[in-house]
Amino acid sequence: MRQLELGQIGVTLNMRADGGHLEDAAMLENLGYSTLWIVGGQLSTLDPLREVIRATEAVPVGSAIIPARRYPSEDVVALRRDLEATDPGRLITGLGGVHGDRPLRTMNTYLDSLDAADPPVPAGARMLSALGPRMLELSRDRAAGALPLLVTPEFTAHARQILGDEASMAVMEYVVLESDPRLARDTVRESVGFLTKVGGYPQNLRRMGFTDEDIATTSDHLLDNLVAWGDTDTIAARVKRHLEAGADQVVLVVQPTDPNATPHKEWQALAGALIG
Repeated sequence: MRQLELGQIGVTLNMRADGGHLEDAAMLENLGYSTLWIVGGQLSTLDPLREVIRATEAVPVGSAIIPARRYPSEDVVALRRDLEATDPGRLITGLGGVHGDRPLRTMNTYLDSLDAADPPVPAGARMLSALGPRMLELSRDRAAGALPLLVTPEFTAHARQILGDEASMAVMEYVVLESDPRLARDTVRESVGFLTKVGGYPQNLRRMGFTDEDIATTSDHLLDNLVAWGDTDTIAARVKRHLEAGADQVVLVVQPTDPNATPHKEWQALAGALIG
C-alpha cells in the first residue's frame, strides 16, 4: 500500500502575474489531472500553495519543490497548519533545494524540525526531490517518497528498487507537444540546460550514461532521452514506460513552443490522451 494515493497523471501549474493561474488550476482539476504541482522556482512566497488549494475543490496540490535552504521549517509548518484547518489532506509538501555542502545532513536536520513541530508535518505528507541513492533512501525512510526530475525510465526502474514497494514516486517529465524535432528540442533546451548545471543533476546525468559533452552542450541526444516530445501517442508511450518502470505518477511539465503562452491547448490534448 503506497503512502500517498497520487493518481497516475499530474501536471505542473504555471504562475501568472495576472492571477490567471487560479483559473488554470480549476480548469486542470476539471480536466481530471490527479495532482497539481507548483514549481519551487516560481515561489517567491508560499502563498500560491494556499491560493491554489482554495481556488480548487478537492485535487491535491504539491510543491515541487519548497527549497529547504530558502524557507525555514517554521514557514512550512505554518503553511500546513493553516491548510489542515480549512482543506485537510490536500497539501503534499515537496522538499528539496539542499544543493551544496552536506545535503543529506541539511535535509535530515530540516526533517527533524518538521517532526518536532506542534503539530508536525508528518512523513506521510511530504516527498523529497531525490536523484542519488542516499537521497532516495532518505525519501523512503523519512518521507512518503521521491520526486525525481530529468530522468529516464531506466532511472525510474532503478529508483523503484531503492524505494521499495511502499514509498511513492512521482516522476517529473518535461513535455513538448510538437513533432518537429528542431522546434521541440529548442523549446526546452534552455530550461533543461540550466538544470544540468545545478546541484546533483550533472552527477546523476553521468550515472545515467550521458557524457560531459552531452551535459555541457545540452545535446540532442540528452534531450531526446530526457524529454517527452512529439504527438500525443508518442508522449503517452513515454509516460507508460515510466509507469511500467515503477512510477506511481508522471508529472507533466508542459512547455509550449511559444514561450509567452500558457499551454491550455496542450493541457487539454494531453488530458484527452492520457486520462481515461
